[in-house]
Amino acid sequence: MIKIEWFFWLLGLITVINAGQMAVDRSNPKRLTSAAFWGLLGVSFWYGTGVAAESLPAEPLGAAVLAMIGLAGFNLLAGGVPRTTTPEDRTASAASLGKRLFLPALVIPAVAIACATVLKGFTIGGTPLLEPKSETLIGLVLGCVAALVVAMFVTGEKKLSVPLNDGRSLMETMGAALLLPQLLAVLGSVFAAAGVGDQVGRITNAILPEGQRLVAVVAYCLGMALFTIVMGNAFAAFPVMTAAVGWPVLVEQMNGDAAAVLAIGMLAGFCGTLCTPMAANFNVVPAALLELKDQHGVIKAQLPTAGVLLGCNIVIMALFAF
Repeated sequence: MIKIEWFFWLLGLITVINAGQMAVDRSNPKRLTSAAFWGLLGVSFWYGTGVAAESLPAEPLGAAVLAMIGLAGFNLLAGGVPRTTTPEDRTASAASLGKRLFLPALVIPAVAIACATVLKGFTIGGTPLLEPKSETLIGLVLGCVAALVVAMFVTGEKKLSVPLNDGRSLMETMGAALLLPQLLAVLGSVFAAAGVGDQVGRITNAILPEGQRLVAVVAYCLGMALFTIVMGNAFAAFPVMTAAVGWPVLVEQMNGDAAAVLAIGMLAGFCGTLCTPMAANFNVVPAALLELKDQHGVIKAQLPTAGVLLGCNIVIMALFAF
């Protein structure tokens, strides 16, 4: 059976190799601290398996996370000079390859869909081929591996060090923001487990006028957007605001349609995603990759759309969810 854990180990191996490359790259002014940050991340993938199996203590993993936060917080990460071709060489190569350049990108969703549909439930001798409940994620990773093979075949590249160096440059460009989505997703679970949703619900119930459906709808949608702005992820805000207002007030007290209320509430949360640098994967990383002069230019451009969409979600929920 192919387990998702194997790919976490592979990711850890690649990250440790990249950390080793950073450590010997003298063009990076902070090469040792950068290597320490990414090296700790890579080792965490391996060590985390033992923590999940409760065969290893969790404290060293927590200490590694704190060390990584310290390295990133004190601005001890930097990038070296990328080992790549000139812009003229890349333009000429792209012109010669033409539409074949898109093949690797198409391989990823094709393999992921095949694993999630065709290979899901496929067994060999009674044992599932893919780890149950992780078929889509395994397919996504297998698609990435297949895309790498296709990309090297299409471009005629034979050295594995070339994509490894390119991956290292990408990691250095994105920096610690690369890990922000994962940390924010965990933060949502922590907030929910700590009972933040219950406390917000008590405050909201004390403030909301009884029977004022429109006010409750505004509170839920606006709260979803604001919590998402703070937490950076609508999935992190959802359990908090739904436990506070969405389910107890709009669904149970005011007999709202659960599917409509919760779906529109999630869309309201995504309006907050458009407005926050905490949603690093959407708003900060693209600006860094595109080397925009204004790192908040993406957010500024999205603000009007976010405001209009939030208003639309409030109106739609008030008119059609009850």
